[in-house]
Amino acid sequence: MNSVQEKLYKGYAKAALKLGQQYDLYRPTAADYPVAPAQLVATVMASFNPQDMKYGSAGDYAKPGWYCLTDGRLTKVGDYLVNGAEVYFIAAQQLALPIDAVRCNRVATVTRPKQQSGAGAQGYGGSVVADEVALMTQWPCSILQGTKGEKTEANLPADIRSPWWAILLPAWPGVVLRSTDVITDDLGRRYTVSSAELTDRGWRLTAMQAQT
Repeated sequence: MNSVQEKLYKGYAKAALKLGQQYDLYRPTAADYPVAPAQLVATVMASFNPQDMKYGSAGDYAKPGWYCLTDGRLTKVGDYLVNGAEVYFIAAQQLALPIDAVRCNRVATVTRPKQQSGAGAQGYGGSVVADEVALMTQWPCSILQGTKGEKTEANLPADIRSPWWAILLPAWPGVVLRSTDVITDDLGRRYTVSSAELTDRGWRLTAMQAQT
């Protein structure tokens, strides 16, 4: 870390002492349970603003991106900051720029349906929950409603559209998400991933809520 960056993070740390609250800092060490007690590495002061360093505006319920004021010398991309029900993950720490964080409103488990193999007559080929393989378990993330819905195949007059969702999730080394993966959140809702884009801020997913 260069001297300019270190001075910037020292300034963030001083501001957090005046503006912030205490947050538990978790650092995932596996693809399962990233905010388990064993992942706790420190307690830090932090303050969050809706990408407005002047603190002149309130957060927008449709925008999960926040700026984080904390001692960036202690945090890394992918870390979680937790204060009760308030949970954020660090999305980016770029040179001379604010620390980007994502506010989490759900906890998600990502699984992959079992792939059928063989030829000829086969048994049931649909997705069976018991056969799904867990990829990432119990990760806090952002799941917000998307901009559209999908008509059902029957398209009956009383049918409602199946909602689409925008999901932001930290990346984990060795885990590559793809279309048809399944996400289950802490409310029991299931989503089928339509597109998965790995960015320098983690995974950006679009998913359709599965009908039950």
